[in-house]
Amino acid sequence: MTAAVAKSALAKSTAHSIVEASPRAKAVASSLVILYAVISILPLLWIGATAFKSQSDAIAYPPKVIFEPTLEGFVNLFTVRTRQTPDFIAKLPPPETWYDKLVRQHDMVIAGPSKVVPRFVNSLIIGFGSTFLAVFLGTLAAYAFSRFRIPLADDLLFFILSTRMMPPVAVAIPIYLMYRQLNLTDTRLGMILLYTAVNVSLAVWLLKGFIDEIPREYEEAALVDGYTRLQALRKVVLPQAVTGIAATAIFCLIFSWNEYAFAVLLTSGEAQTMPPFIPFIIGEGGQDWPAVAAATTLFVVPIVLFTVLLRKHLLRGITFGAVRK
Repeated sequence: MTAAVAKSALAKSTAHSIVEASPRAKAVASSLVILYAVISILPLLWIGATAFKSQSDAIAYPPKVIFEPTLEGFVNLFTVRTRQTPDFIAKLPPPETWYDKLVRQHDMVIAGPSKVVPRFVNSLIIGFGSTFLAVFLGTLAAYAFSRFRIPLADDLLFFILSTRMMPPVAVAIPIYLMYRQLNLTDTRLGMILLYTAVNVSLAVWLLKGFIDEIPREYEEAALVDGYTRLQALRKVVLPQAVTGIAATAIFCLIFSWNEYAFAVLLTSGEAQTMPPFIPFIIGEGGQDWPAVAAATTLFVVPIVLFTVLLRKHLLRGITFGAVRK
């Protein structure tokens, strides 16, 4: 009896030692994670630092790590400037604002605002608008695939997923011709509809796996209590699916926010977003790198804030739908 107990205890301790990572393994894993985080965040930190450099510091070689910070890049980003002679600058009244003073130090005057604010607003409207529509339609479609018997459901799901298999270049010309006939080129509505069509497949697949894990008994109890199917969806399913919805919204917004190919092809003025606008920020004598870095820094802020606000739901939303009972 005693030998059997000892053998059982030894087996348990051996199994535990196999599953439990050693301190050395934990240290190595932690070091790799930290190294990966540093490598990933270093370009963002460098872009943020470049936004506060002068043009000479931004293009200096070797690159300057220690420099005198300035808001010249942000001023150049938000304004249009013209060069004037020193005599003309001397005849002007004293500058009224700090950015007027900063510009005049380079023998320039502010001619007006730049187009960065309208482009940023376009990105907000198109990005969040398409994300809302994609998640809304994806939730309804995922609920239908999860709860109802749909003929050829697997084939339909594969067809929905196949829309993400083609590169944008493969369908760029047909979409451009179609949009030109429908007068949707260079419109916010056209870009929202296009990004929604691209993102809805991702939303369906992510949300279906999540809704599959919500027990049907909850809805059946709600239906017995007199709820309609839509009421059961709204009051029973959606509150439990909020984690998956949040994770899906993050992925859809990242695609819409960063998309470049269709934005270049289908927009040029009124509906142009930030990705095709940033590379063409030109200063005197070439690319205005501090202004480009400032625009990139501002462009990253909304997506980072959106992800941080929903970070509690992100990991569980990614993994929950993959867990099977």
